[in-house]
Amino acid sequence: MKRIYIFFFMVLMSFTILQGCSDNNQTTTTTHEKDQLVLYTSLFPFEDFAKKIGGDFVEVETILPPGADAHTYEPSSKQMIAIANADAFIYNGLGMEAYAEKISEALANENVQLMEASHGIDAIEHEEGHVDGHKEGHEDGHEDGHEEGHEDGHEEDHEEGHEDGHEDGHHHHDVDPHIWLDPQHSITIAENIKNLLAELKPEAKEEFEGNFSELKEKLTLLDKEFQDLVESVDDPEMIVSHAAYGYWEARYGIHQIAVAGLSPSNEPSQKDLEHIIEIAREKQIKYVIFEQNVTPKVAEIIRQDIGAEPLHLHNLSVRTEGDIEQNEDYFSIMENNIRTLKKAFE
Repeated sequence: MKRIYIFFFMVLMSFTILQGCSDNNQTTTTTHEKDQLVLYTSLFPFEDFAKKIGGDFVEVETILPPGADAHTYEPSSKQMIAIANADAFIYNGLGMEAYAEKISEALANENVQLMEASHGIDAIEHEEGHVDGHKEGHEDGHEDGHEEGHEDGHEEDHEEGHEDGHEDGHHHHDVDPHIWLDPQHSITIAENIKNLLAELKPEAKEEFEGNFSELKEKLTLLDKEFQDLVESVDDPEMIVSHAAYGYWEARYGIHQIAVAGLSPSNEPSQKDLEHIIEIAREKQIKYVIFEQNVTPKVAEIIRQDIGAEPLHLHNLSVRTEGDIEQNEDYFSIMENNIRTLKKAFE
């Protein structure tokens, strides 16, 4: 913790010094010179949606390097200064990217709009240390489950989870931040971004509205693809490397048996590990699913132990170098995910 505070103190000192220089630096490219809004995002889906909605009116970049882990990444002082000079910074706001929330605090008094992409979304809770996850909750209906418990604020839920958590050895609840994996929640995210862009550049509002409508239609079709997939199988269940897919479970009933918790660093206890192996053998699960940017070693141990084959899902938090070379976007990656799920549910 001390190291984090020192890091941000140094960043803020650098920012203060360099900001004074940049104010007088006429060679720096500005949004006024380019007539484009300059946006930074914490995660790839926000970058992709902003580009699709903003079109030629925006220049957007995510601050995560290819293949990075959003849970543990720390920004450089150069990135901090770039964000401070931008028009807006879009971040998740559910505790996943600690760096993003630190950035928002550090830049609160700067002339940059700070937007939580999760605004208006009822986040679900994940019970750390509980292998079976949300399956029973889904049987009661996801429409009801999504609407409860968030009105008091995810900050309170998160803090209460920690107070009840690790120290006494019991399970604790954390808010699941992976909202962008749910196409319906992504419509809300996209609408939040559209409203931000319209506020920053009202003369282009009509184009933003039209682009958002096209994006919403594609997300609605993607939602239908997930529904059709689940309706075609009896028991959609999968072992995944970490608990990134709770929203698929809440929305569609795709049950995740997660090796690691909401963060890949939250590895299972020996008891949980044995339970996962027991479930896998009992249900004759043939695959263990890994991700593009995190590969907990314990997941590989489980795969070898039960003689399963590896498959890969993409959590979309960040693209890899290969994704960028192939010009993959939110929808092409999600289509690949659906193909993976079909294979996993065979």
